[in-house]
Amino acid sequence: MKTLFPNEQSKVIAAYISVCILWGSTYLAMRIGVSDFPPELFGGIRFFIAGLLMLLYARLRGFSFPENLTAIRRQAVVGLFLLLGGNGLVVYTAQWVHSGVSSLLVATVPLFMAIIELFVPGRPRMDLKGWVGLMIGFAGVALLVFFNAHTGSVDLLGAALLMVASLSWAIGSIYSKSVPASGSMYANLGIQMLAGGIGLSLTGLLMGEAARLQITPKALGAMLYLILFGSMLGYSSYGYVLQKWPAAKAGTYAYVNPPVAVLLGALVLGEPFSLGILVSTVTILLGVLLVQLSKITQVSPAAAVQHESRAME
Repeated sequence: MKTLFPNEQSKVIAAYISVCILWGSTYLAMRIGVSDFPPELFGGIRFFIAGLLMLLYARLRGFSFPENLTAIRRQAVVGLFLLLGGNGLVVYTAQWVHSGVSSLLVATVPLFMAIIELFVPGRPRMDLKGWVGLMIGFAGVALLVFFNAHTGSVDLLGAALLMVASLSWAIGSIYSKSVPASGSMYANLGIQMLAGGIGLSLTGLLMGEAARLQITPKALGAMLYLILFGSMLGYSSYGYVLQKWPAAKAGTYAYVNPPVAVLLGALVLGEPFSLGILVSTVTILLGVLLVQLSKITQVSPAAAVQHESRAME
């Protein structure tokens, strides 16, 4: 009997495509969800449930867990930077910033990572190509705001908050690479999501979102989609790809997510797709690519293997 995926490489490619589509669609799902559900509680409940499910999955599959409270605390800190600071601001701005534009602004995370790494000893440094990439990338952000401020797709406040979100995500990403980690990727992701979910839920309660809480079929459907497909299936697929491909190759999904988000936003919500968005998309992604290539060329083969091994743990 023939199988859907005749060989291992076909399975990897299918998982990679899943990551590109699923994580590109999360911006649309968040925007749909917060149209009825208060944003921080929406994100908090999502990640709290997803974190519990991921930890249960890790336990049932027999994956290793962090060896002590210090290791758990480190993963919790990562989750707070990534999900409370990063995703929390993304879901908050989803109330008025269009999903495609939001994905493009979040694509600047590697630019902030490159800037932060300038001040971290032992991290790769940029050459001239990297600096040019930084300027091009942030020029793309300026173009995006300039071209779309009058359309209602984004405003200066939304763009500024999403830049802070990208910075928080970059800090969390670099911190996660700089501290020792124990336990499987799935157990650590579960701890991160659980910590982020608790942080977001508490933030929502402090902001008085409980008084605005209403569960509608549309919001519930968006949350279930994000839990099952955005978090569980998306992370599982990415983990599988990381096991089979080099980390740099697996990470190219980040270049596909923004076009997917822009396309879905236009098709499902009727968000405008203009020449300005197209030019901004190409400019931002070109800048990110140059920064990434600048860092890759300066990493020795031994360091590259070490980085790849850590990513696959």
